[in-house]
Amino acid sequence: MKTWLYRSTIYIPFIIGIILLEELWAQIALLIGLIFFSVKTIRETTSVKTGVTITETLYSHMLESMPDFVCYKDGDGRWLYVNEFGKRLYCMQEINYIGKTDTELGELIPFFKESFEYCRDSDQKSWEVGENTRGDEAFYIPSGEFKTFDVIKIPLFHPDGSRKALVTIGRDISQLKETEAIVLQREKLGVIGELAAGIAHEVKNPITTLQGFVQLISESGTVDKYYTQVMKVELDRIHIMSSEWLSLAKPQAKTKTPCNIIEALDYVTSLLQPEATKESVVLDWEPTWPQVEVMGDRQQLIQIFINIIKNAIEAMPAGGYVFISCQVVDSSIILSIKDTGIGISKERLKHIGQPFFTLKEKGLGLGLTLTTKMVQEHKGTLEITSEESVGTVVKVTLPIYEENVA
Repeated sequence: MKTWLYRSTIYIPFIIGIILLEELWAQIALLIGLIFFSVKTIRETTSVKTGVTITETLYSHMLESMPDFVCYKDGDGRWLYVNEFGKRLYCMQEINYIGKTDTELGELIPFFKESFEYCRDSDQKSWEVGENTRGDEAFYIPSGEFKTFDVIKIPLFHPDGSRKALVTIGRDISQLKETEAIVLQREKLGVIGELAAGIAHEVKNPITTLQGFVQLISESGTVDKYYTQVMKVELDRIHIMSSEWLSLAKPQAKTKTPCNIIEALDYVTSLLQPEATKESVVLDWEPTWPQVEVMGDRQQLIQIFINIIKNAIEAMPAGGYVFISCQVVDSSIILSIKDTGIGISKERLKHIGQPFFTLKEKGLGLGLTLTTKMVQEHKGTLEITSEESVGTVVKVTLPIYEENVA
């Protein structure tokens, strides 16, 4: 996999790795599932043992040498096979794991009890869905490292529909996740830097007020109670703005909690209002919509909307409007950001979101790529429609937090 070096020594291997190799990795996982299915089927249906033995030996060598976790369970969740990588990962070299369930292995290897319980629950979801599932699984290992795996689960069924086996393949993407966090932070700091002028303007206003009252107090020689009240309000404004921007800039651990999406949007519009005013752009947004929560990382959700709305503002160098609205449909909320900018041609629209493609004179073209990825991490979708000389509409659809679904 190649590594590209762009401005300020920003290394960006994870984007290329994920986008160019993601489908290949999925196909490899499916191939492994097919191998297990084929070998088992051959053994059940043929009496020619020699060919099967040779085939099994070749497959076994291949699976044992893979740098990925590979596991095979029967329809009742009992472990029948795990490759060498998996044994080392879960400290199972000295454990007789065959025929045991995740719950039983959790008792034998207490350090991984929580991880085995998670595996059991995610297995059950795969069986219920009845088709291949994919997701991240993260946990600590005895060395103290925090590992993240891209896991694909493949349920296999008998002809009568009963459960036959479950193949699990996991690829260690810990380094990709670390690099991704670095690039996301760089992107975030880049946005903050571009908005610095607006923040300077916002801070300048209360400072000017404070200077005026200090001069009045100095000239009069007395301290009026009204003056101190106003000065306190202005100092509080500066403190709040400073705290919010420090919170936005500070790297945050990804923790998903119920998040009020309307409050997050209201925060973003307030944050971007100075820049919008400077660019003669009106942000048309009334936070009077139903208070809806989504399960997510608040900092990432804020970053998603900053990226989208900031792009909309920049698409209107001569000024215009950004209309922000939301709509609840079934168990999802659809947030729409529409601008009256120059629009995007159909040809260019096809490439929007691809790494290193950008409509800006400056920038890496990673903003929307990262935004799309963050939306997907929240089990959502991002859709863009545009018409030249009319404007662009970006729709973000996110699942509503279950307790809020009627």
